Amino acid sequence: MKPLILYDIPSQLPGSYWSPNTSKSRFVLSYKELPFETVWVEYPDIATVLKGLGLTPKKRSDGTDIYTVPVLSDPNTGALIDESLEIAAYLEKTYPAKPIFPYGSQMLIRVFNSAYLNDAHPIVNLIYVRTAEILNPASVEYFCRTRSERFQLPWEEFSPEGPKRDGDWAYLEQSFSKGEALHDKSGGEWVMGDTFSYADIIVASRLFWYKRVLKEDEWARISSWNGGRWAKVLDKIQQECHLA
Repeated sequence: MKPLILYDIPSQLPGSYWSPNTSKSRFVLSYKELPFETVWVEYPDIATVLKGLGLTPKKRSDGTDIYTVPVLSDPNTGALIDESLEIAAYLEKTYPAKPIFPYGSQMLIRVFNSAYLNDAHPIVNLIYVRTAEILNPASVEYFCRTRSERFQLPWEEFSPEGPKRDGDWAYLEQSFSKGEALHDKSGGEWVMGDTFSYADIIVASRLFWYKRVLKEDEWARISSWNGGRWAKVLDKIQQECHLA
């Protein structure tokens, strides 16, 4: 079997990878024990690289084109897929061993994915500030400028020290408490109870992002919430996926 190819965004961190969306694909590939290689693409180069692959761009709300990673190329089938959820669906269909959508749960997990993403929006500015600090110089200007344009907010106002950042932290803690209630309702060690699924990877990818980009004391703060649940959750899912 030829290694699959995952297009990802590099950083200055050890191991380089950090992005929650590309990490979802990385978790799935590792869980299914599929060989893969990484092609690192800096933010300003993403459109050029993906155009070269022949990918069709998505559309922003204003009608302009946008190219995003992750993208997965499978030389064994010739498939080229973008978006983490569609990559997961492709891998499940093409390589069904060790299922990530057990018991016909794909549609339910798609709904879970949308809800989980929407819940993160109010506090994402704080995480973006920390993300910019770990990117390579080639990507920093592009990252800050495009986020400012998207949110129509000057970069220095994203999460300034003081009441704004305190509010971000308060909302973040509240969102984790909601997550704790969801896990408690599952009645097992995973989101779906006793069965590991892509829903757990969705949770792990965000936790992984926070752990990678936040400062050590900030991650320690999150790790202390809800009886220390979240560091344990991430560690358990990484072990399940054989991914450090």
